[in-house]
Amino acid sequence: MSFRGKWALVTGASSGIGEQFARQLAKQGSHLVLVARSEGKLENLASVLTKMYGIKAKVICMDLSKEGAPSELYQQCQCFKVDIELLVNNAGFATHGFFEQVSGERQHEEVMLNVAAVVDMTHLFLPDMLRKNSGAVINVASTAGFQPLPYMAVYGATKAFVLSFTQALWWENRSRGIQFFALCPGSTDTSFFNVVGTEEASVGKKDAPERVVEVALRALKEGRTYVVPGVQNYIRAQLSRFITRKQALRLVGGMLRPRVDSGNNKYKNTGNQSDLAGRTIR
Repeated sequence: MSFRGKWALVTGASSGIGEQFARQLAKQGSHLVLVARSEGKLENLASVLTKMYGIKAKVICMDLSKEGAPSELYQQCQCFKVDIELLVNNAGFATHGFFEQVSGERQHEEVMLNVAAVVDMTHLFLPDMLRKNSGAVINVASTAGFQPLPYMAVYGATKAFVLSFTQALWWENRSRGIQFFALCPGSTDTSFFNVVGTEEASVGKKDAPERVVEVALRALKEGRTYVVPGVQNYIRAQLSRFITRKQALRLVGGMLRPRVDSGNNKYKNTGNQSDLAGRTIR
């Protein structure tokens, strides 16, 4: 599909993968609705992209983890009189640590943003696409969606939901002019791991967000249902097909277990500090 002259909505657009979606779509001539909590960053990005590529850009500052936020966002788009033909559900965040030690309120927000907002946004914007028999939805999942993640249990489960949800809707809409696509990156060089005590959640060499988005947009145009950028990431994502689930849990759990505190030789309680840099990241 061509993005030129069409409106794309990108959530979590203020940094990382979301920002790269905005930049690369603008370069291809797409008009943008940019959504995140950081209004200053969004305004600056919108200004840069409109001047650089001559596109139109709207900014909506919003926390999509709040109840009713997707509906409010949809209404604002209606007020702007723009028809969204590409929806990029990118906003998300993770928590890390022993499940019972992580804030229950924070994990609830994680589910609301990573799962509920994706479902609500898709449900709101899909009917307009169907009326035009044209459109696409990109949902940012993760390699975390291919197997359970001890010490990141909620995050892994939310990304498994996103991957399953996206592929199911790809099948439902394959003959209706609407394309559904899941981007499943591995460790990416964004603000995702910039919290003390969470770097152990990074596996392997970090990919550049520019490359991740380039791979995603190319795969979308090729009509694929999902993509895992990077050969090593793809191998890791498929590993659970060739070993038992218990073996996979032992392997992943060993990598993600919170660090040992040398002061008392006990595992750190990282649950209250490891929000992995906020809501506007993958």
